[in-house]
Amino acid sequence: MGRWRDGTGTLTTDGGPPVAAPAPVPLEIAASSRARTRGLLGRDGIAGALLLTPAGSVHTFGMRFAIDVAYLDRELRVIAVRTMRPGRLGRPRFRARHVLEAEAGAMARWGVRPGVRLVCVSGHSPGR
Repeated sequence: MGRWRDGTGTLTTDGGPPVAAPAPVPLEIAASSRARTRGLLGRDGIAGALLLTPAGSVHTFGMRFAIDVAYLDRELRVIAVRTMRPGRLGRPRFRARHVLEAEAGAMARWGVRPGVRLVCVSGHSPGR
């Protein structure tokens, strides 16, 4: 994808079993410090997923719902997937360069699990 920017896009898995959803997953990209800091705070849910880049860990302090967290390496290969309840601090993953967040249970439905490579296609950046 080259240089990451705040914006939107779509997410699919590359190889392995097909994604359960018939269409790609809507994706929000948080690449700026401000967007990463805001993350999912103050929201009641998310339709799709949020990609935090760069990121190696996350927390759920101040969140209103449980989330699935996938830690991704440089090539967007999934290192680990965890479900986190609100008020938790995630363990840093030293190989992680990106973190993908979604509502709890979503990643299992999409086929996101360790070893799977994700494909992110950027849509547009805000203000364009």
